[in-house]
Amino acid sequence: MSATKSKKKQAINTVAFVSLGCPKNLVDSEKMLGLLAEDGLMPISDEMTADAVVINTCGFLEASKEESVDEIKKATQLKKAGKIKRVIVAGCLVQRHRAKMLQWCPDIDAMIGVFDRDRIVEAVRGSRPTQNDIAVDLPIYSSIAANATVAKEHRGIEAKGYFESDATRLRLTPRHYAYLRISEGCNQNCTFCTIPSIRGKMRSKLLDAILDEARELMADGAFELNLIGQDTTSYGTDIGYDAGLSGMLSELDQLASEQGGAWLRLMYAYPSCFTDEMIDTMARLQNILPYIDIPLQHINDTVLDNMRRKTSRKLIETLLDKLRDRVPGMTIRTTFISGYPGETDAQHDELVAFVKDFGFENMGVFGYSPEPGTPAGTQHKQHAIPQDVIDARIEELMLAQQEVVFERNEALAQDQQEYDILIEEETETQGSPQDADTPAHLYEGRSYQQAPQVDSTTYVQANRKLAPGELVHCRIIGHSDYDLVARPVEELDKTFSLPLA
Repeated sequence: MSATKSKKKQAINTVAFVSLGCPKNLVDSEKMLGLLAEDGLMPISDEMTADAVVINTCGFLEASKEESVDEIKKATQLKKAGKIKRVIVAGCLVQRHRAKMLQWCPDIDAMIGVFDRDRIVEAVRGSRPTQNDIAVDLPIYSSIAANATVAKEHRGIEAKGYFESDATRLRLTPRHYAYLRISEGCNQNCTFCTIPSIRGKMRSKLLDAILDEARELMADGAFELNLIGQDTTSYGTDIGYDAGLSGMLSELDQLASEQGGAWLRLMYAYPSCFTDEMIDTMARLQNILPYIDIPLQHINDTVLDNMRRKTSRKLIETLLDKLRDRVPGMTIRTTFISGYPGETDAQHDELVAFVKDFGFENMGVFGYSPEPGTPAGTQHKQHAIPQDVIDARIEELMLAQQEVVFERNEALAQDQQEYDILIEEETETQGSPQDADTPAHLYEGRSYQQAPQVDSTTYVQANRKLAPGELVHCRIIGHSDYDLVARPVEELDKTFSLPLA
């Protein structure tokens, strides 16, 4: 075969992308897709017909590692069958287990770490088959900086904080909402968490960069911006931005007002860093939703101490009461870990009672996963909770939350509460019609109390056609388990007048 024919055979023109894990990983995927598109590579959805496949992996938990490896093996099987030409693996699993990747998946062609997204084009095209910025010897193209500082040095960058731009992305979310990263990494060092070892120390994005990106996303049609980071409440502490989260939210709120309004939703707040000023800021700003995602992980003081959460039951209850008292309509979402090493039945029972008493609007529970290299992973060896016990505890917690949510949903329907609903898409899934006159269309949507992907849905029954991204004022008329059912108020309150004779 001639060199010309061989080169033509290996030419990469199209790329399929598999994005796994959290919204932070999704933003990385969107940025890499944008870089690939800028270089002339065409993103397509069908892995079977793409020239190359990129898997942006999650390595946070053992289950996510297994999911990532399964996706990689599916892609390498396609390569062996001659369906695709290259398999590129990126993201957290690469960053965490760089030395083991070729043992698990020997047929991959390139690896990209979390600090090296800007080199994705080279990895996909295979234009530089040499390794860079990696301490282990790999026989494939690899760009895996050990940390953000190393990556900055290799690029000659002296900027403070989060230096990688998230602008000019090719978004994977619907047009009407997007994720806006305000920081990366974390300094909290909870005993169970692998994030600091993967994503590094806290790095805040400069305010001007946040505002520029928000402006770009709104111009692209995003009405809802979900503000994300590993620890959003610590924003600015690492870059000398004294106004902190409150100052940044105020600037974003002003920008949103200039753009005609928006939903700005704060995710991943850390309880020990939440100040009174932040609460008051949320209460007074028009475009900041009265919604907070604040993972608490547990409520028992001993477990919290073992987790190194830097808080206590008293501090948590005080904070939650302030949020409810000072911010009208406040919705609180949280997550807990069940089965942390050494968790007793009494400590679990305390958490169940707390869930019932406080009544979170939205809640998730994760079973503890022992992660190598973490202090909790060491504790697990001596104080492991049997998996069947963890499963039973998770079920009890979720049943307690189910009771809270079902009772609240029933009250919302009985009181005929009204909310603006952001329409997602039309669906054929049947809700629970409460009227004899069944509307012609059924849509999935969300109120401000429901974040995308993680919370429940509001099904909107309407006679007229609604468009994704449209904000429709609706009345709650029923519920279907966790989900609400609503009708546009304009249709329910429509009146007719007869002409006078």
